[in-house]
Amino acid sequence: MAFAPSSPYGGFWIRFLAYIIDRIILSTVAAPFYFILVLPRILPIIEDAQRNQEPPSPEMIGTIIASAVLYGCLFLLGAWLYDALLTSSAWQGTVGKKVLRLKVTDEAGNRISFARATGRFFGKIVSTLIMYIGFIMIAFTDRKRGLHDMIAGTLVMKY
Repeated sequence: MAFAPSSPYGGFWIRFLAYIIDRIILSTVAAPFYFILVLPRILPIIEDAQRNQEPPSPEMIGTIIASAVLYGCLFLLGAWLYDALLTSSAWQGTVGKKVLRLKVTDEAGNRISFARATGRFFGKIVSTLIMYIGFIMIAFTDRKRGLHDMIAGTLVMKY
């Protein structure tokens, strides 16, 4: 019985599992910031609206939106640093990739720079904005590359 040789590239499902692991880590770290930055600003507005039986004023809605935008910006900053710093480090990947024995390399198999890791991170946003097609591409390309990998000139390898 002959077996097909295993691909040296990290495929769609293993990378998806690494993503889930990383999101759990990021969400665990981000949750306290939500409770510190956003929730204390929203609860008094909700209580005031319920007490007065009126819809929130435009100023109150502006406060809610500003709090959510601040939290979103901080989450994006944290996610970028987590991804780019770990991917450009000696680990060559995030905690999820490390656990699943994957590493991100350039096309020659070398460790990537922080700048390239940053480009790859923001390329993932592009992959998301086009209905996740940039990620789905991983399942169908010969070297298991997503759009963000193509943008950054990277590969995800098994080790």
